[in-house]
Amino acid sequence: MEDTTGEHAHWRQSSDVWFLAGTYGGRVVRRCTVPAGRPLFFPVFNTQRAALGFSIQPWRMPTSRAEAHLNGLPLPLHEAASKRFWAGGLPRVAWGLWSTLDPLIPGNYVLSVKAQSGNFWVDTTYHLEAVSFDQDDRDEN
Repeated sequence: MEDTTGEHAHWRQSSDVWFLAGTYGGRVVRRCTVPAGRPLFFPVFNTQRAALGFSIQPWRMPTSRAEAHLNGLPLPLHEAASKRFWAGGLPRVAWGLWSTLDPLIPGNYVLSVKAQSGNFWVDTTYHLEAVSFDQDDRDEN
């Protein structure tokens, strides 16, 4: 599902980590509420492709820019590559640069993600409101 506004950010979230969605490229601005006290995990730049040959080396996409900032402060990026998996009847591999946020205290935050590889670019801004959820709210998500 493509979420251009952040209205679906709560959909199918796990109980231990809150995932923020990536994009299909271009500029996206999202506003969403996230639970205070839960770590956040999100892609800065990621892709997947058909798994070709027998190489065990992870596939990487060259990037000329990859960065994430929370309220203007830079965040560390982590590289991750998948093992082969099946999608659409074909073996695939995925690669990406990801970042995490330690649990936020209640308040408002701006998360900025920018990345580029060739002509493909990502420019995502999340306006996050971290709130304390009670148990009933967690059960609904």
